[in-house]
Amino acid sequence: MENQNVKRFCQSCGMPLQNEADYGTEAGGARSEEYCTYCYQNGGFTADCTMDEMIDFCIRFEQQQNPGLDAEDARRAMRAWYPTLKRWKQAQG
Repeated sequence: MENQNVKRFCQSCGMPLQNEADYGTEAGGARSEEYCTYCYQNGGFTADCTMDEMIDFCIRFEQQQNPGLDAEDARRAMRAWYPTLKRWKQAQG
């Protein structure tokens, strides 16, 4: 049985996956267990981008969640975390 207290994050952008609507979809319409609806739909990524481009795009959302967070501090933290996410781990391997 899966632990319901385990936090899941999109393996592309790091967004918390908290509600059914947060999850992307596989090609057959099934819920993706790894990616959010903004990054992954119908079995493919919605944007063809590099990890740094994803970080640049997501900094504003990180700052919305953490008021007072400096953009460069956010960028440093994301550059440390994103390589551990599945999408970017594969890209670097």
